[in-house]
Amino acid sequence: MLVNDPEAAHWPVDPSRLDLAEEFRRKPRGPHSDDLQKLLHRMRWSGVGRRYVLVTLEPNRRWMLGRLPGKRGVPVETFPNRVFTSLADAEWAVFAMRWEALTGQKIENAGNEP
Repeated sequence: MLVNDPEAAHWPVDPSRLDLAEEFRRKPRGPHSDDLQKLLHRMRWSGVGRRYVLVTLEPNRRWMLGRLPGKRGVPVETFPNRVFTSLADAEWAVFAMRWEALTGQKIENAGNEP
């Protein structure tokens, strides 16, 4: 379990570690290996704004892809053409887009076009 590791937000992402992407796809809710936990921490907390997120449309039923603005007080950008009825599919789409943002490489067959 990752316990507030101050280095995790700066953990170097190795684009060849597709095993971590596969681990997330198999078990998006965990438990996760230490390396996957560090990767997720980096994905969730590195950079200011412009991160992909999920916006709940109907609790436990529908989610829409969104992107955080670069500045507080500005509305979240939403993608009405990217609505999910499966939380696992929604989380995988966000993971794949964050992976590409960090590594510059797409995960094949990820269905991550906004």
